[in-house]
Amino acid sequence: VGCPSDRVTTGRFGACLMAEPALVGECVATMTAAVQIPITVKTRIGIDDRDDDGILDTLVESVRAAGSRKIIVHARKALLSGLSPKENRQIPPLKYDRVYRLKRAFPDLVVVLNGGVRSLDDAETHLKHVDGVMVGRAAYERPYEMLSDVDRRIFGANSLQPLFEVEVARRYLAYAKDQERLGIQRLAVLRHAIGLFRGQPGSRRWRQAISAANGPAFDWRDMEAILDTMNGGERLAA
Repeated sequence: VGCPSDRVTTGRFGACLMAEPALVGECVATMTAAVQIPITVKTRIGIDDRDDDGILDTLVESVRAAGSRKIIVHARKALLSGLSPKENRQIPPLKYDRVYRLKRAFPDLVVVLNGGVRSLDDAETHLKHVDGVMVGRAAYERPYEMLSDVDRRIFGANSLQPLFEVEVARRYLAYAKDQERLGIQRLAVLRHAIGLFRGQPGSRRWRQAISAANGPAFDWRDMEAILDTMNGGERLAA
């Protein structure tokens, strides 16, 4: 209940459904009755000029009554016309206090905050007010920086030590090979590791090798050779 694109709005789904909380509740109730897994709802804090607490609370009340116990909130409103989906992720201002207030208003629900979370410091700040944090592009673009220490800092696993990027990459290559044996295209798996060495020496060769993963000249040994040049597996300074 959060996508603001014109096509989605024309199809009567996405963020425009914030204006139809009863319908969203019916959808959640139907899904809850049909499956055994929890049904969660992701939404914005409002749409267009309807961005007061009332529209969000009404939606949350409806889906809670229908059986949902987890709400993920992108802390921006959605503008349903005049902005592209990308602009809707950037131009409407972030209002984290609105999500914090929602958690106080619905203490029985799991409230997860989304939008503009760029570091573990950001995540730790938000977790003082809500139950969870959803990280999107920052984790995809800078996976090592965002996720290497998340077990210790966020989940309290103090006995775990972060792996160096090269060790992460070696394990991921082994996984990618297993997936290839199952018939999955190499690029479909490897492309998700393209940002692993972002900002480090050797990162360009790593990206180029991944981009050519489906080509006829691709060789797994070339990927491993790139990793062998990266300071013996130790982390390099950016």
